Amino acid sequence: MAASKLSLPKIDVQALLDEFRYMNPNDPGSWPLFPRVAVLIGLFLGLVFLGWLLVWDDQLTTLETRRNEEQSLKEQYLEKKRQAVNLGLYKQQLAEIDRSFGALLKQLPGKAEIEALLIEVNQAGLGRGLQFELFKPGQVQVKEFYAEMPIAVRVNGSYHDLGAFAADVARLPRIVTLNNLVLAPQKDSPALTLDAQIKTFRYLDEDELAEQRKAEAARKKEKAAGGKK
Repeated sequence: MAASKLSLPKIDVQALLDEFRYMNPNDPGSWPLFPRVAVLIGLFLGLVFLGWLLVWDDQLTTLETRRNEEQSLKEQYLEKKRQAVNLGLYKQQLAEIDRSFGALLKQLPGKAEIEALLIEVNQAGLGRGLQFELFKPGQVQVKEFYAEMPIAVRVNGSYHDLGAFAADVARLPRIVTLNNLVLAPQKDSPALTLDAQIKTFRYLDEDELAEQRKAEAARKKEKAAGGKK
């Protein structure tokens, strides 16, 4: 037996259009079924669109913002948790930094000790048999918490003695550096001439630190006054 073919019901489009054309807008109760269903669906879709436009869109934006804030707060919480877990290690590292800084600071002489340090540098050269042609302290340069004193030197001696002098300076208990080294032979002599700049450092005393803070406050005040103009 041949299988029966199913056929879709035919839709009379013209009849549907006629139902819309001839319905009375003042009497919705008399409208045919299809126009009533179509109008109800249209009203529903319109209400959904207006609700999204007037209410839900802002709410969805707010929701997305709150989600981003939640994620940011979670990340901040995890970061602070890691810091809290490692707080003991951080304190230990800070104490170690303080000890290291204190050890370095102790290597800086005070203002009263600078003269003795200069004598030590001079004696280091004389102890190696060097002859000083120049030993001239320069202008002190004041930094944030220390002062830098350059000393221009010119010494004569053998290559070996000059190298030993540089090593002796490096082994001084205070921080002393040799900079801008220029080594030149002497005429008619096996000796060499060393021109260099020795830099030594000292920490600032309380009066100098107070002066530094006062000058810094004055600069900030002047800068702020200039920015208001």
